[in-house]
Order: sequence, then structure tokens, then C-alpha cells
Amino acid sequence: MKRIFEKFETLFCILLIVIYILINMFCVQSFGITDYRSTIINTIFSICLIVLMIILKRISFYGLTKPTNIKKCLYFIPLLMIVSVNLWSGININNSESEIIFHILTMINIGFIEEIIFRGFLFKMMAKDNIKAAIIVTSLTFGIGHVVNLLNGADIIPTILQICSAISIGYLFVIIFHKTSSIIPCIITHSLINSLSIFNNENTLLLYITTIFIIAVSLIYGIYINKTLKEN
Repeated sequence: MKRIFEKFETLFCILLIVIYILINMFCVQSFGITDYRSTIINTIFSICLIVLMIILKRISFYGLTKPTNIKKCLYFIPLLMIVSVNLWSGININNSESEIIFHILTMINIGFIEEIIFRGFLFKMMAKDNIKAAIIVTSLTFGIGHVVNLLNGADIIPTILQICSAISIGYLFVIIFHKTSSIIPCIITHSLINSLSIFNNENTLLLYITTIFIIAVSLIYGIYINKTLKEN
């Protein structure tokens, strides 16, 4: 299987992205993110990815390992700053306990899946030929991929702002993975951002402010890490 994967790695990465998008569109439109069925489906997908990485013997290759240069990365404190934005307008609890639990569990899986697919499979596949191109393409692909939210009923302005935030965060995450050899900080941050979104009080003005904040912190921190750390 490893030989087949390596021979058709590009096609396989594209298929993974397409399958993931279709599965989650189905979940959102059929059940909603806070439904237990979405949690089960995404958990199965996560397990399949883990099994695949084990078969390919690429667990550490795709970043499931302890990060290096934690001190030079400022102990990843800027990541906590980004995570905090969903709580800036206070904590909104309009969902039942079960909905909150299933939302968080689903988002943990989504954080894991998206990081492994975009920062793991896609970036590593492209980085073999051109690292700069891999960074740009994976960042843009991750951000633009959020346009599918429009198909799930999201408003256009929030979606555009989300795309801009996702591109900048995608850049930061791929730099962290590339420079520390670990995708774990990215998975944790991604999962926390998504999980805390259920508590966010919607505020149009604050949405613009948090978007600018996320873009600024992501780009500044990403550039800092890129210039400070040597390539692993």
C-alpha cells in the first residue's frame, strides 16, 4: 500500500480533501455540528487517518511528535492570544449540554483532520519539490476551502472574513509545523478555536476587529518563527 500511495500521492491528497469536504457538508446539512452523528462520522474519519499513517509508517513524518525549539517559539503564547478571540464578547450559552459536548468533540476531530490533511499530507507532498510553493498553496487552499460554508447557509461577509483569517492562520500553522517538526500545537490551537466558537456572542463590529487581530498576530508570529528558527 505504501508504494501505491507514494506513486499516486498527489491524487490521494486531492481525494482526501474532497472526501473530507463532502462528508462535512453532508453532516452540517443533514444533522448539524452539534449532533452526535457528526461526532461519530468525524471520529471515524480521524481514526482512519491515524490507521493510514501507521500503515505508511509516517506518524512523526506528519508531525505527531513533540515540538522542538519551544522557548524560541515564545512557548506558543501567541497561539493562546488567537484562541481567546471567541471569548472577547463574553460567553454565550444558548445550547444544551449535549449539544455543547458533541460540538466540542466534533471540533476536536475537525481540528485534527484538517491539520493532518492540509499541514500533513498536502504540505509534505508539495514540500518535496518546492517548500515556498507548498507554504503558499496549503495556506490558500485551507483558507479558500472555507467558502463551502456558503453552501451550508453562512452569510457572505462573515465567510469572507473567515477565509481571510483562515489563510493567515494556515500560513502560521504551516510555518510552525515546518520549523518545529510538530503539528501538535496546530491541532490543539485549531481545535480550541473551533470548539470555543459555540460560546461566541455574535457582534458585527467585533468580528472585523477580531479578524484584523487574528491576521496581524498570525502573520507577525509566523514571520518571527520563520526568521528565528532554522529548518528541521
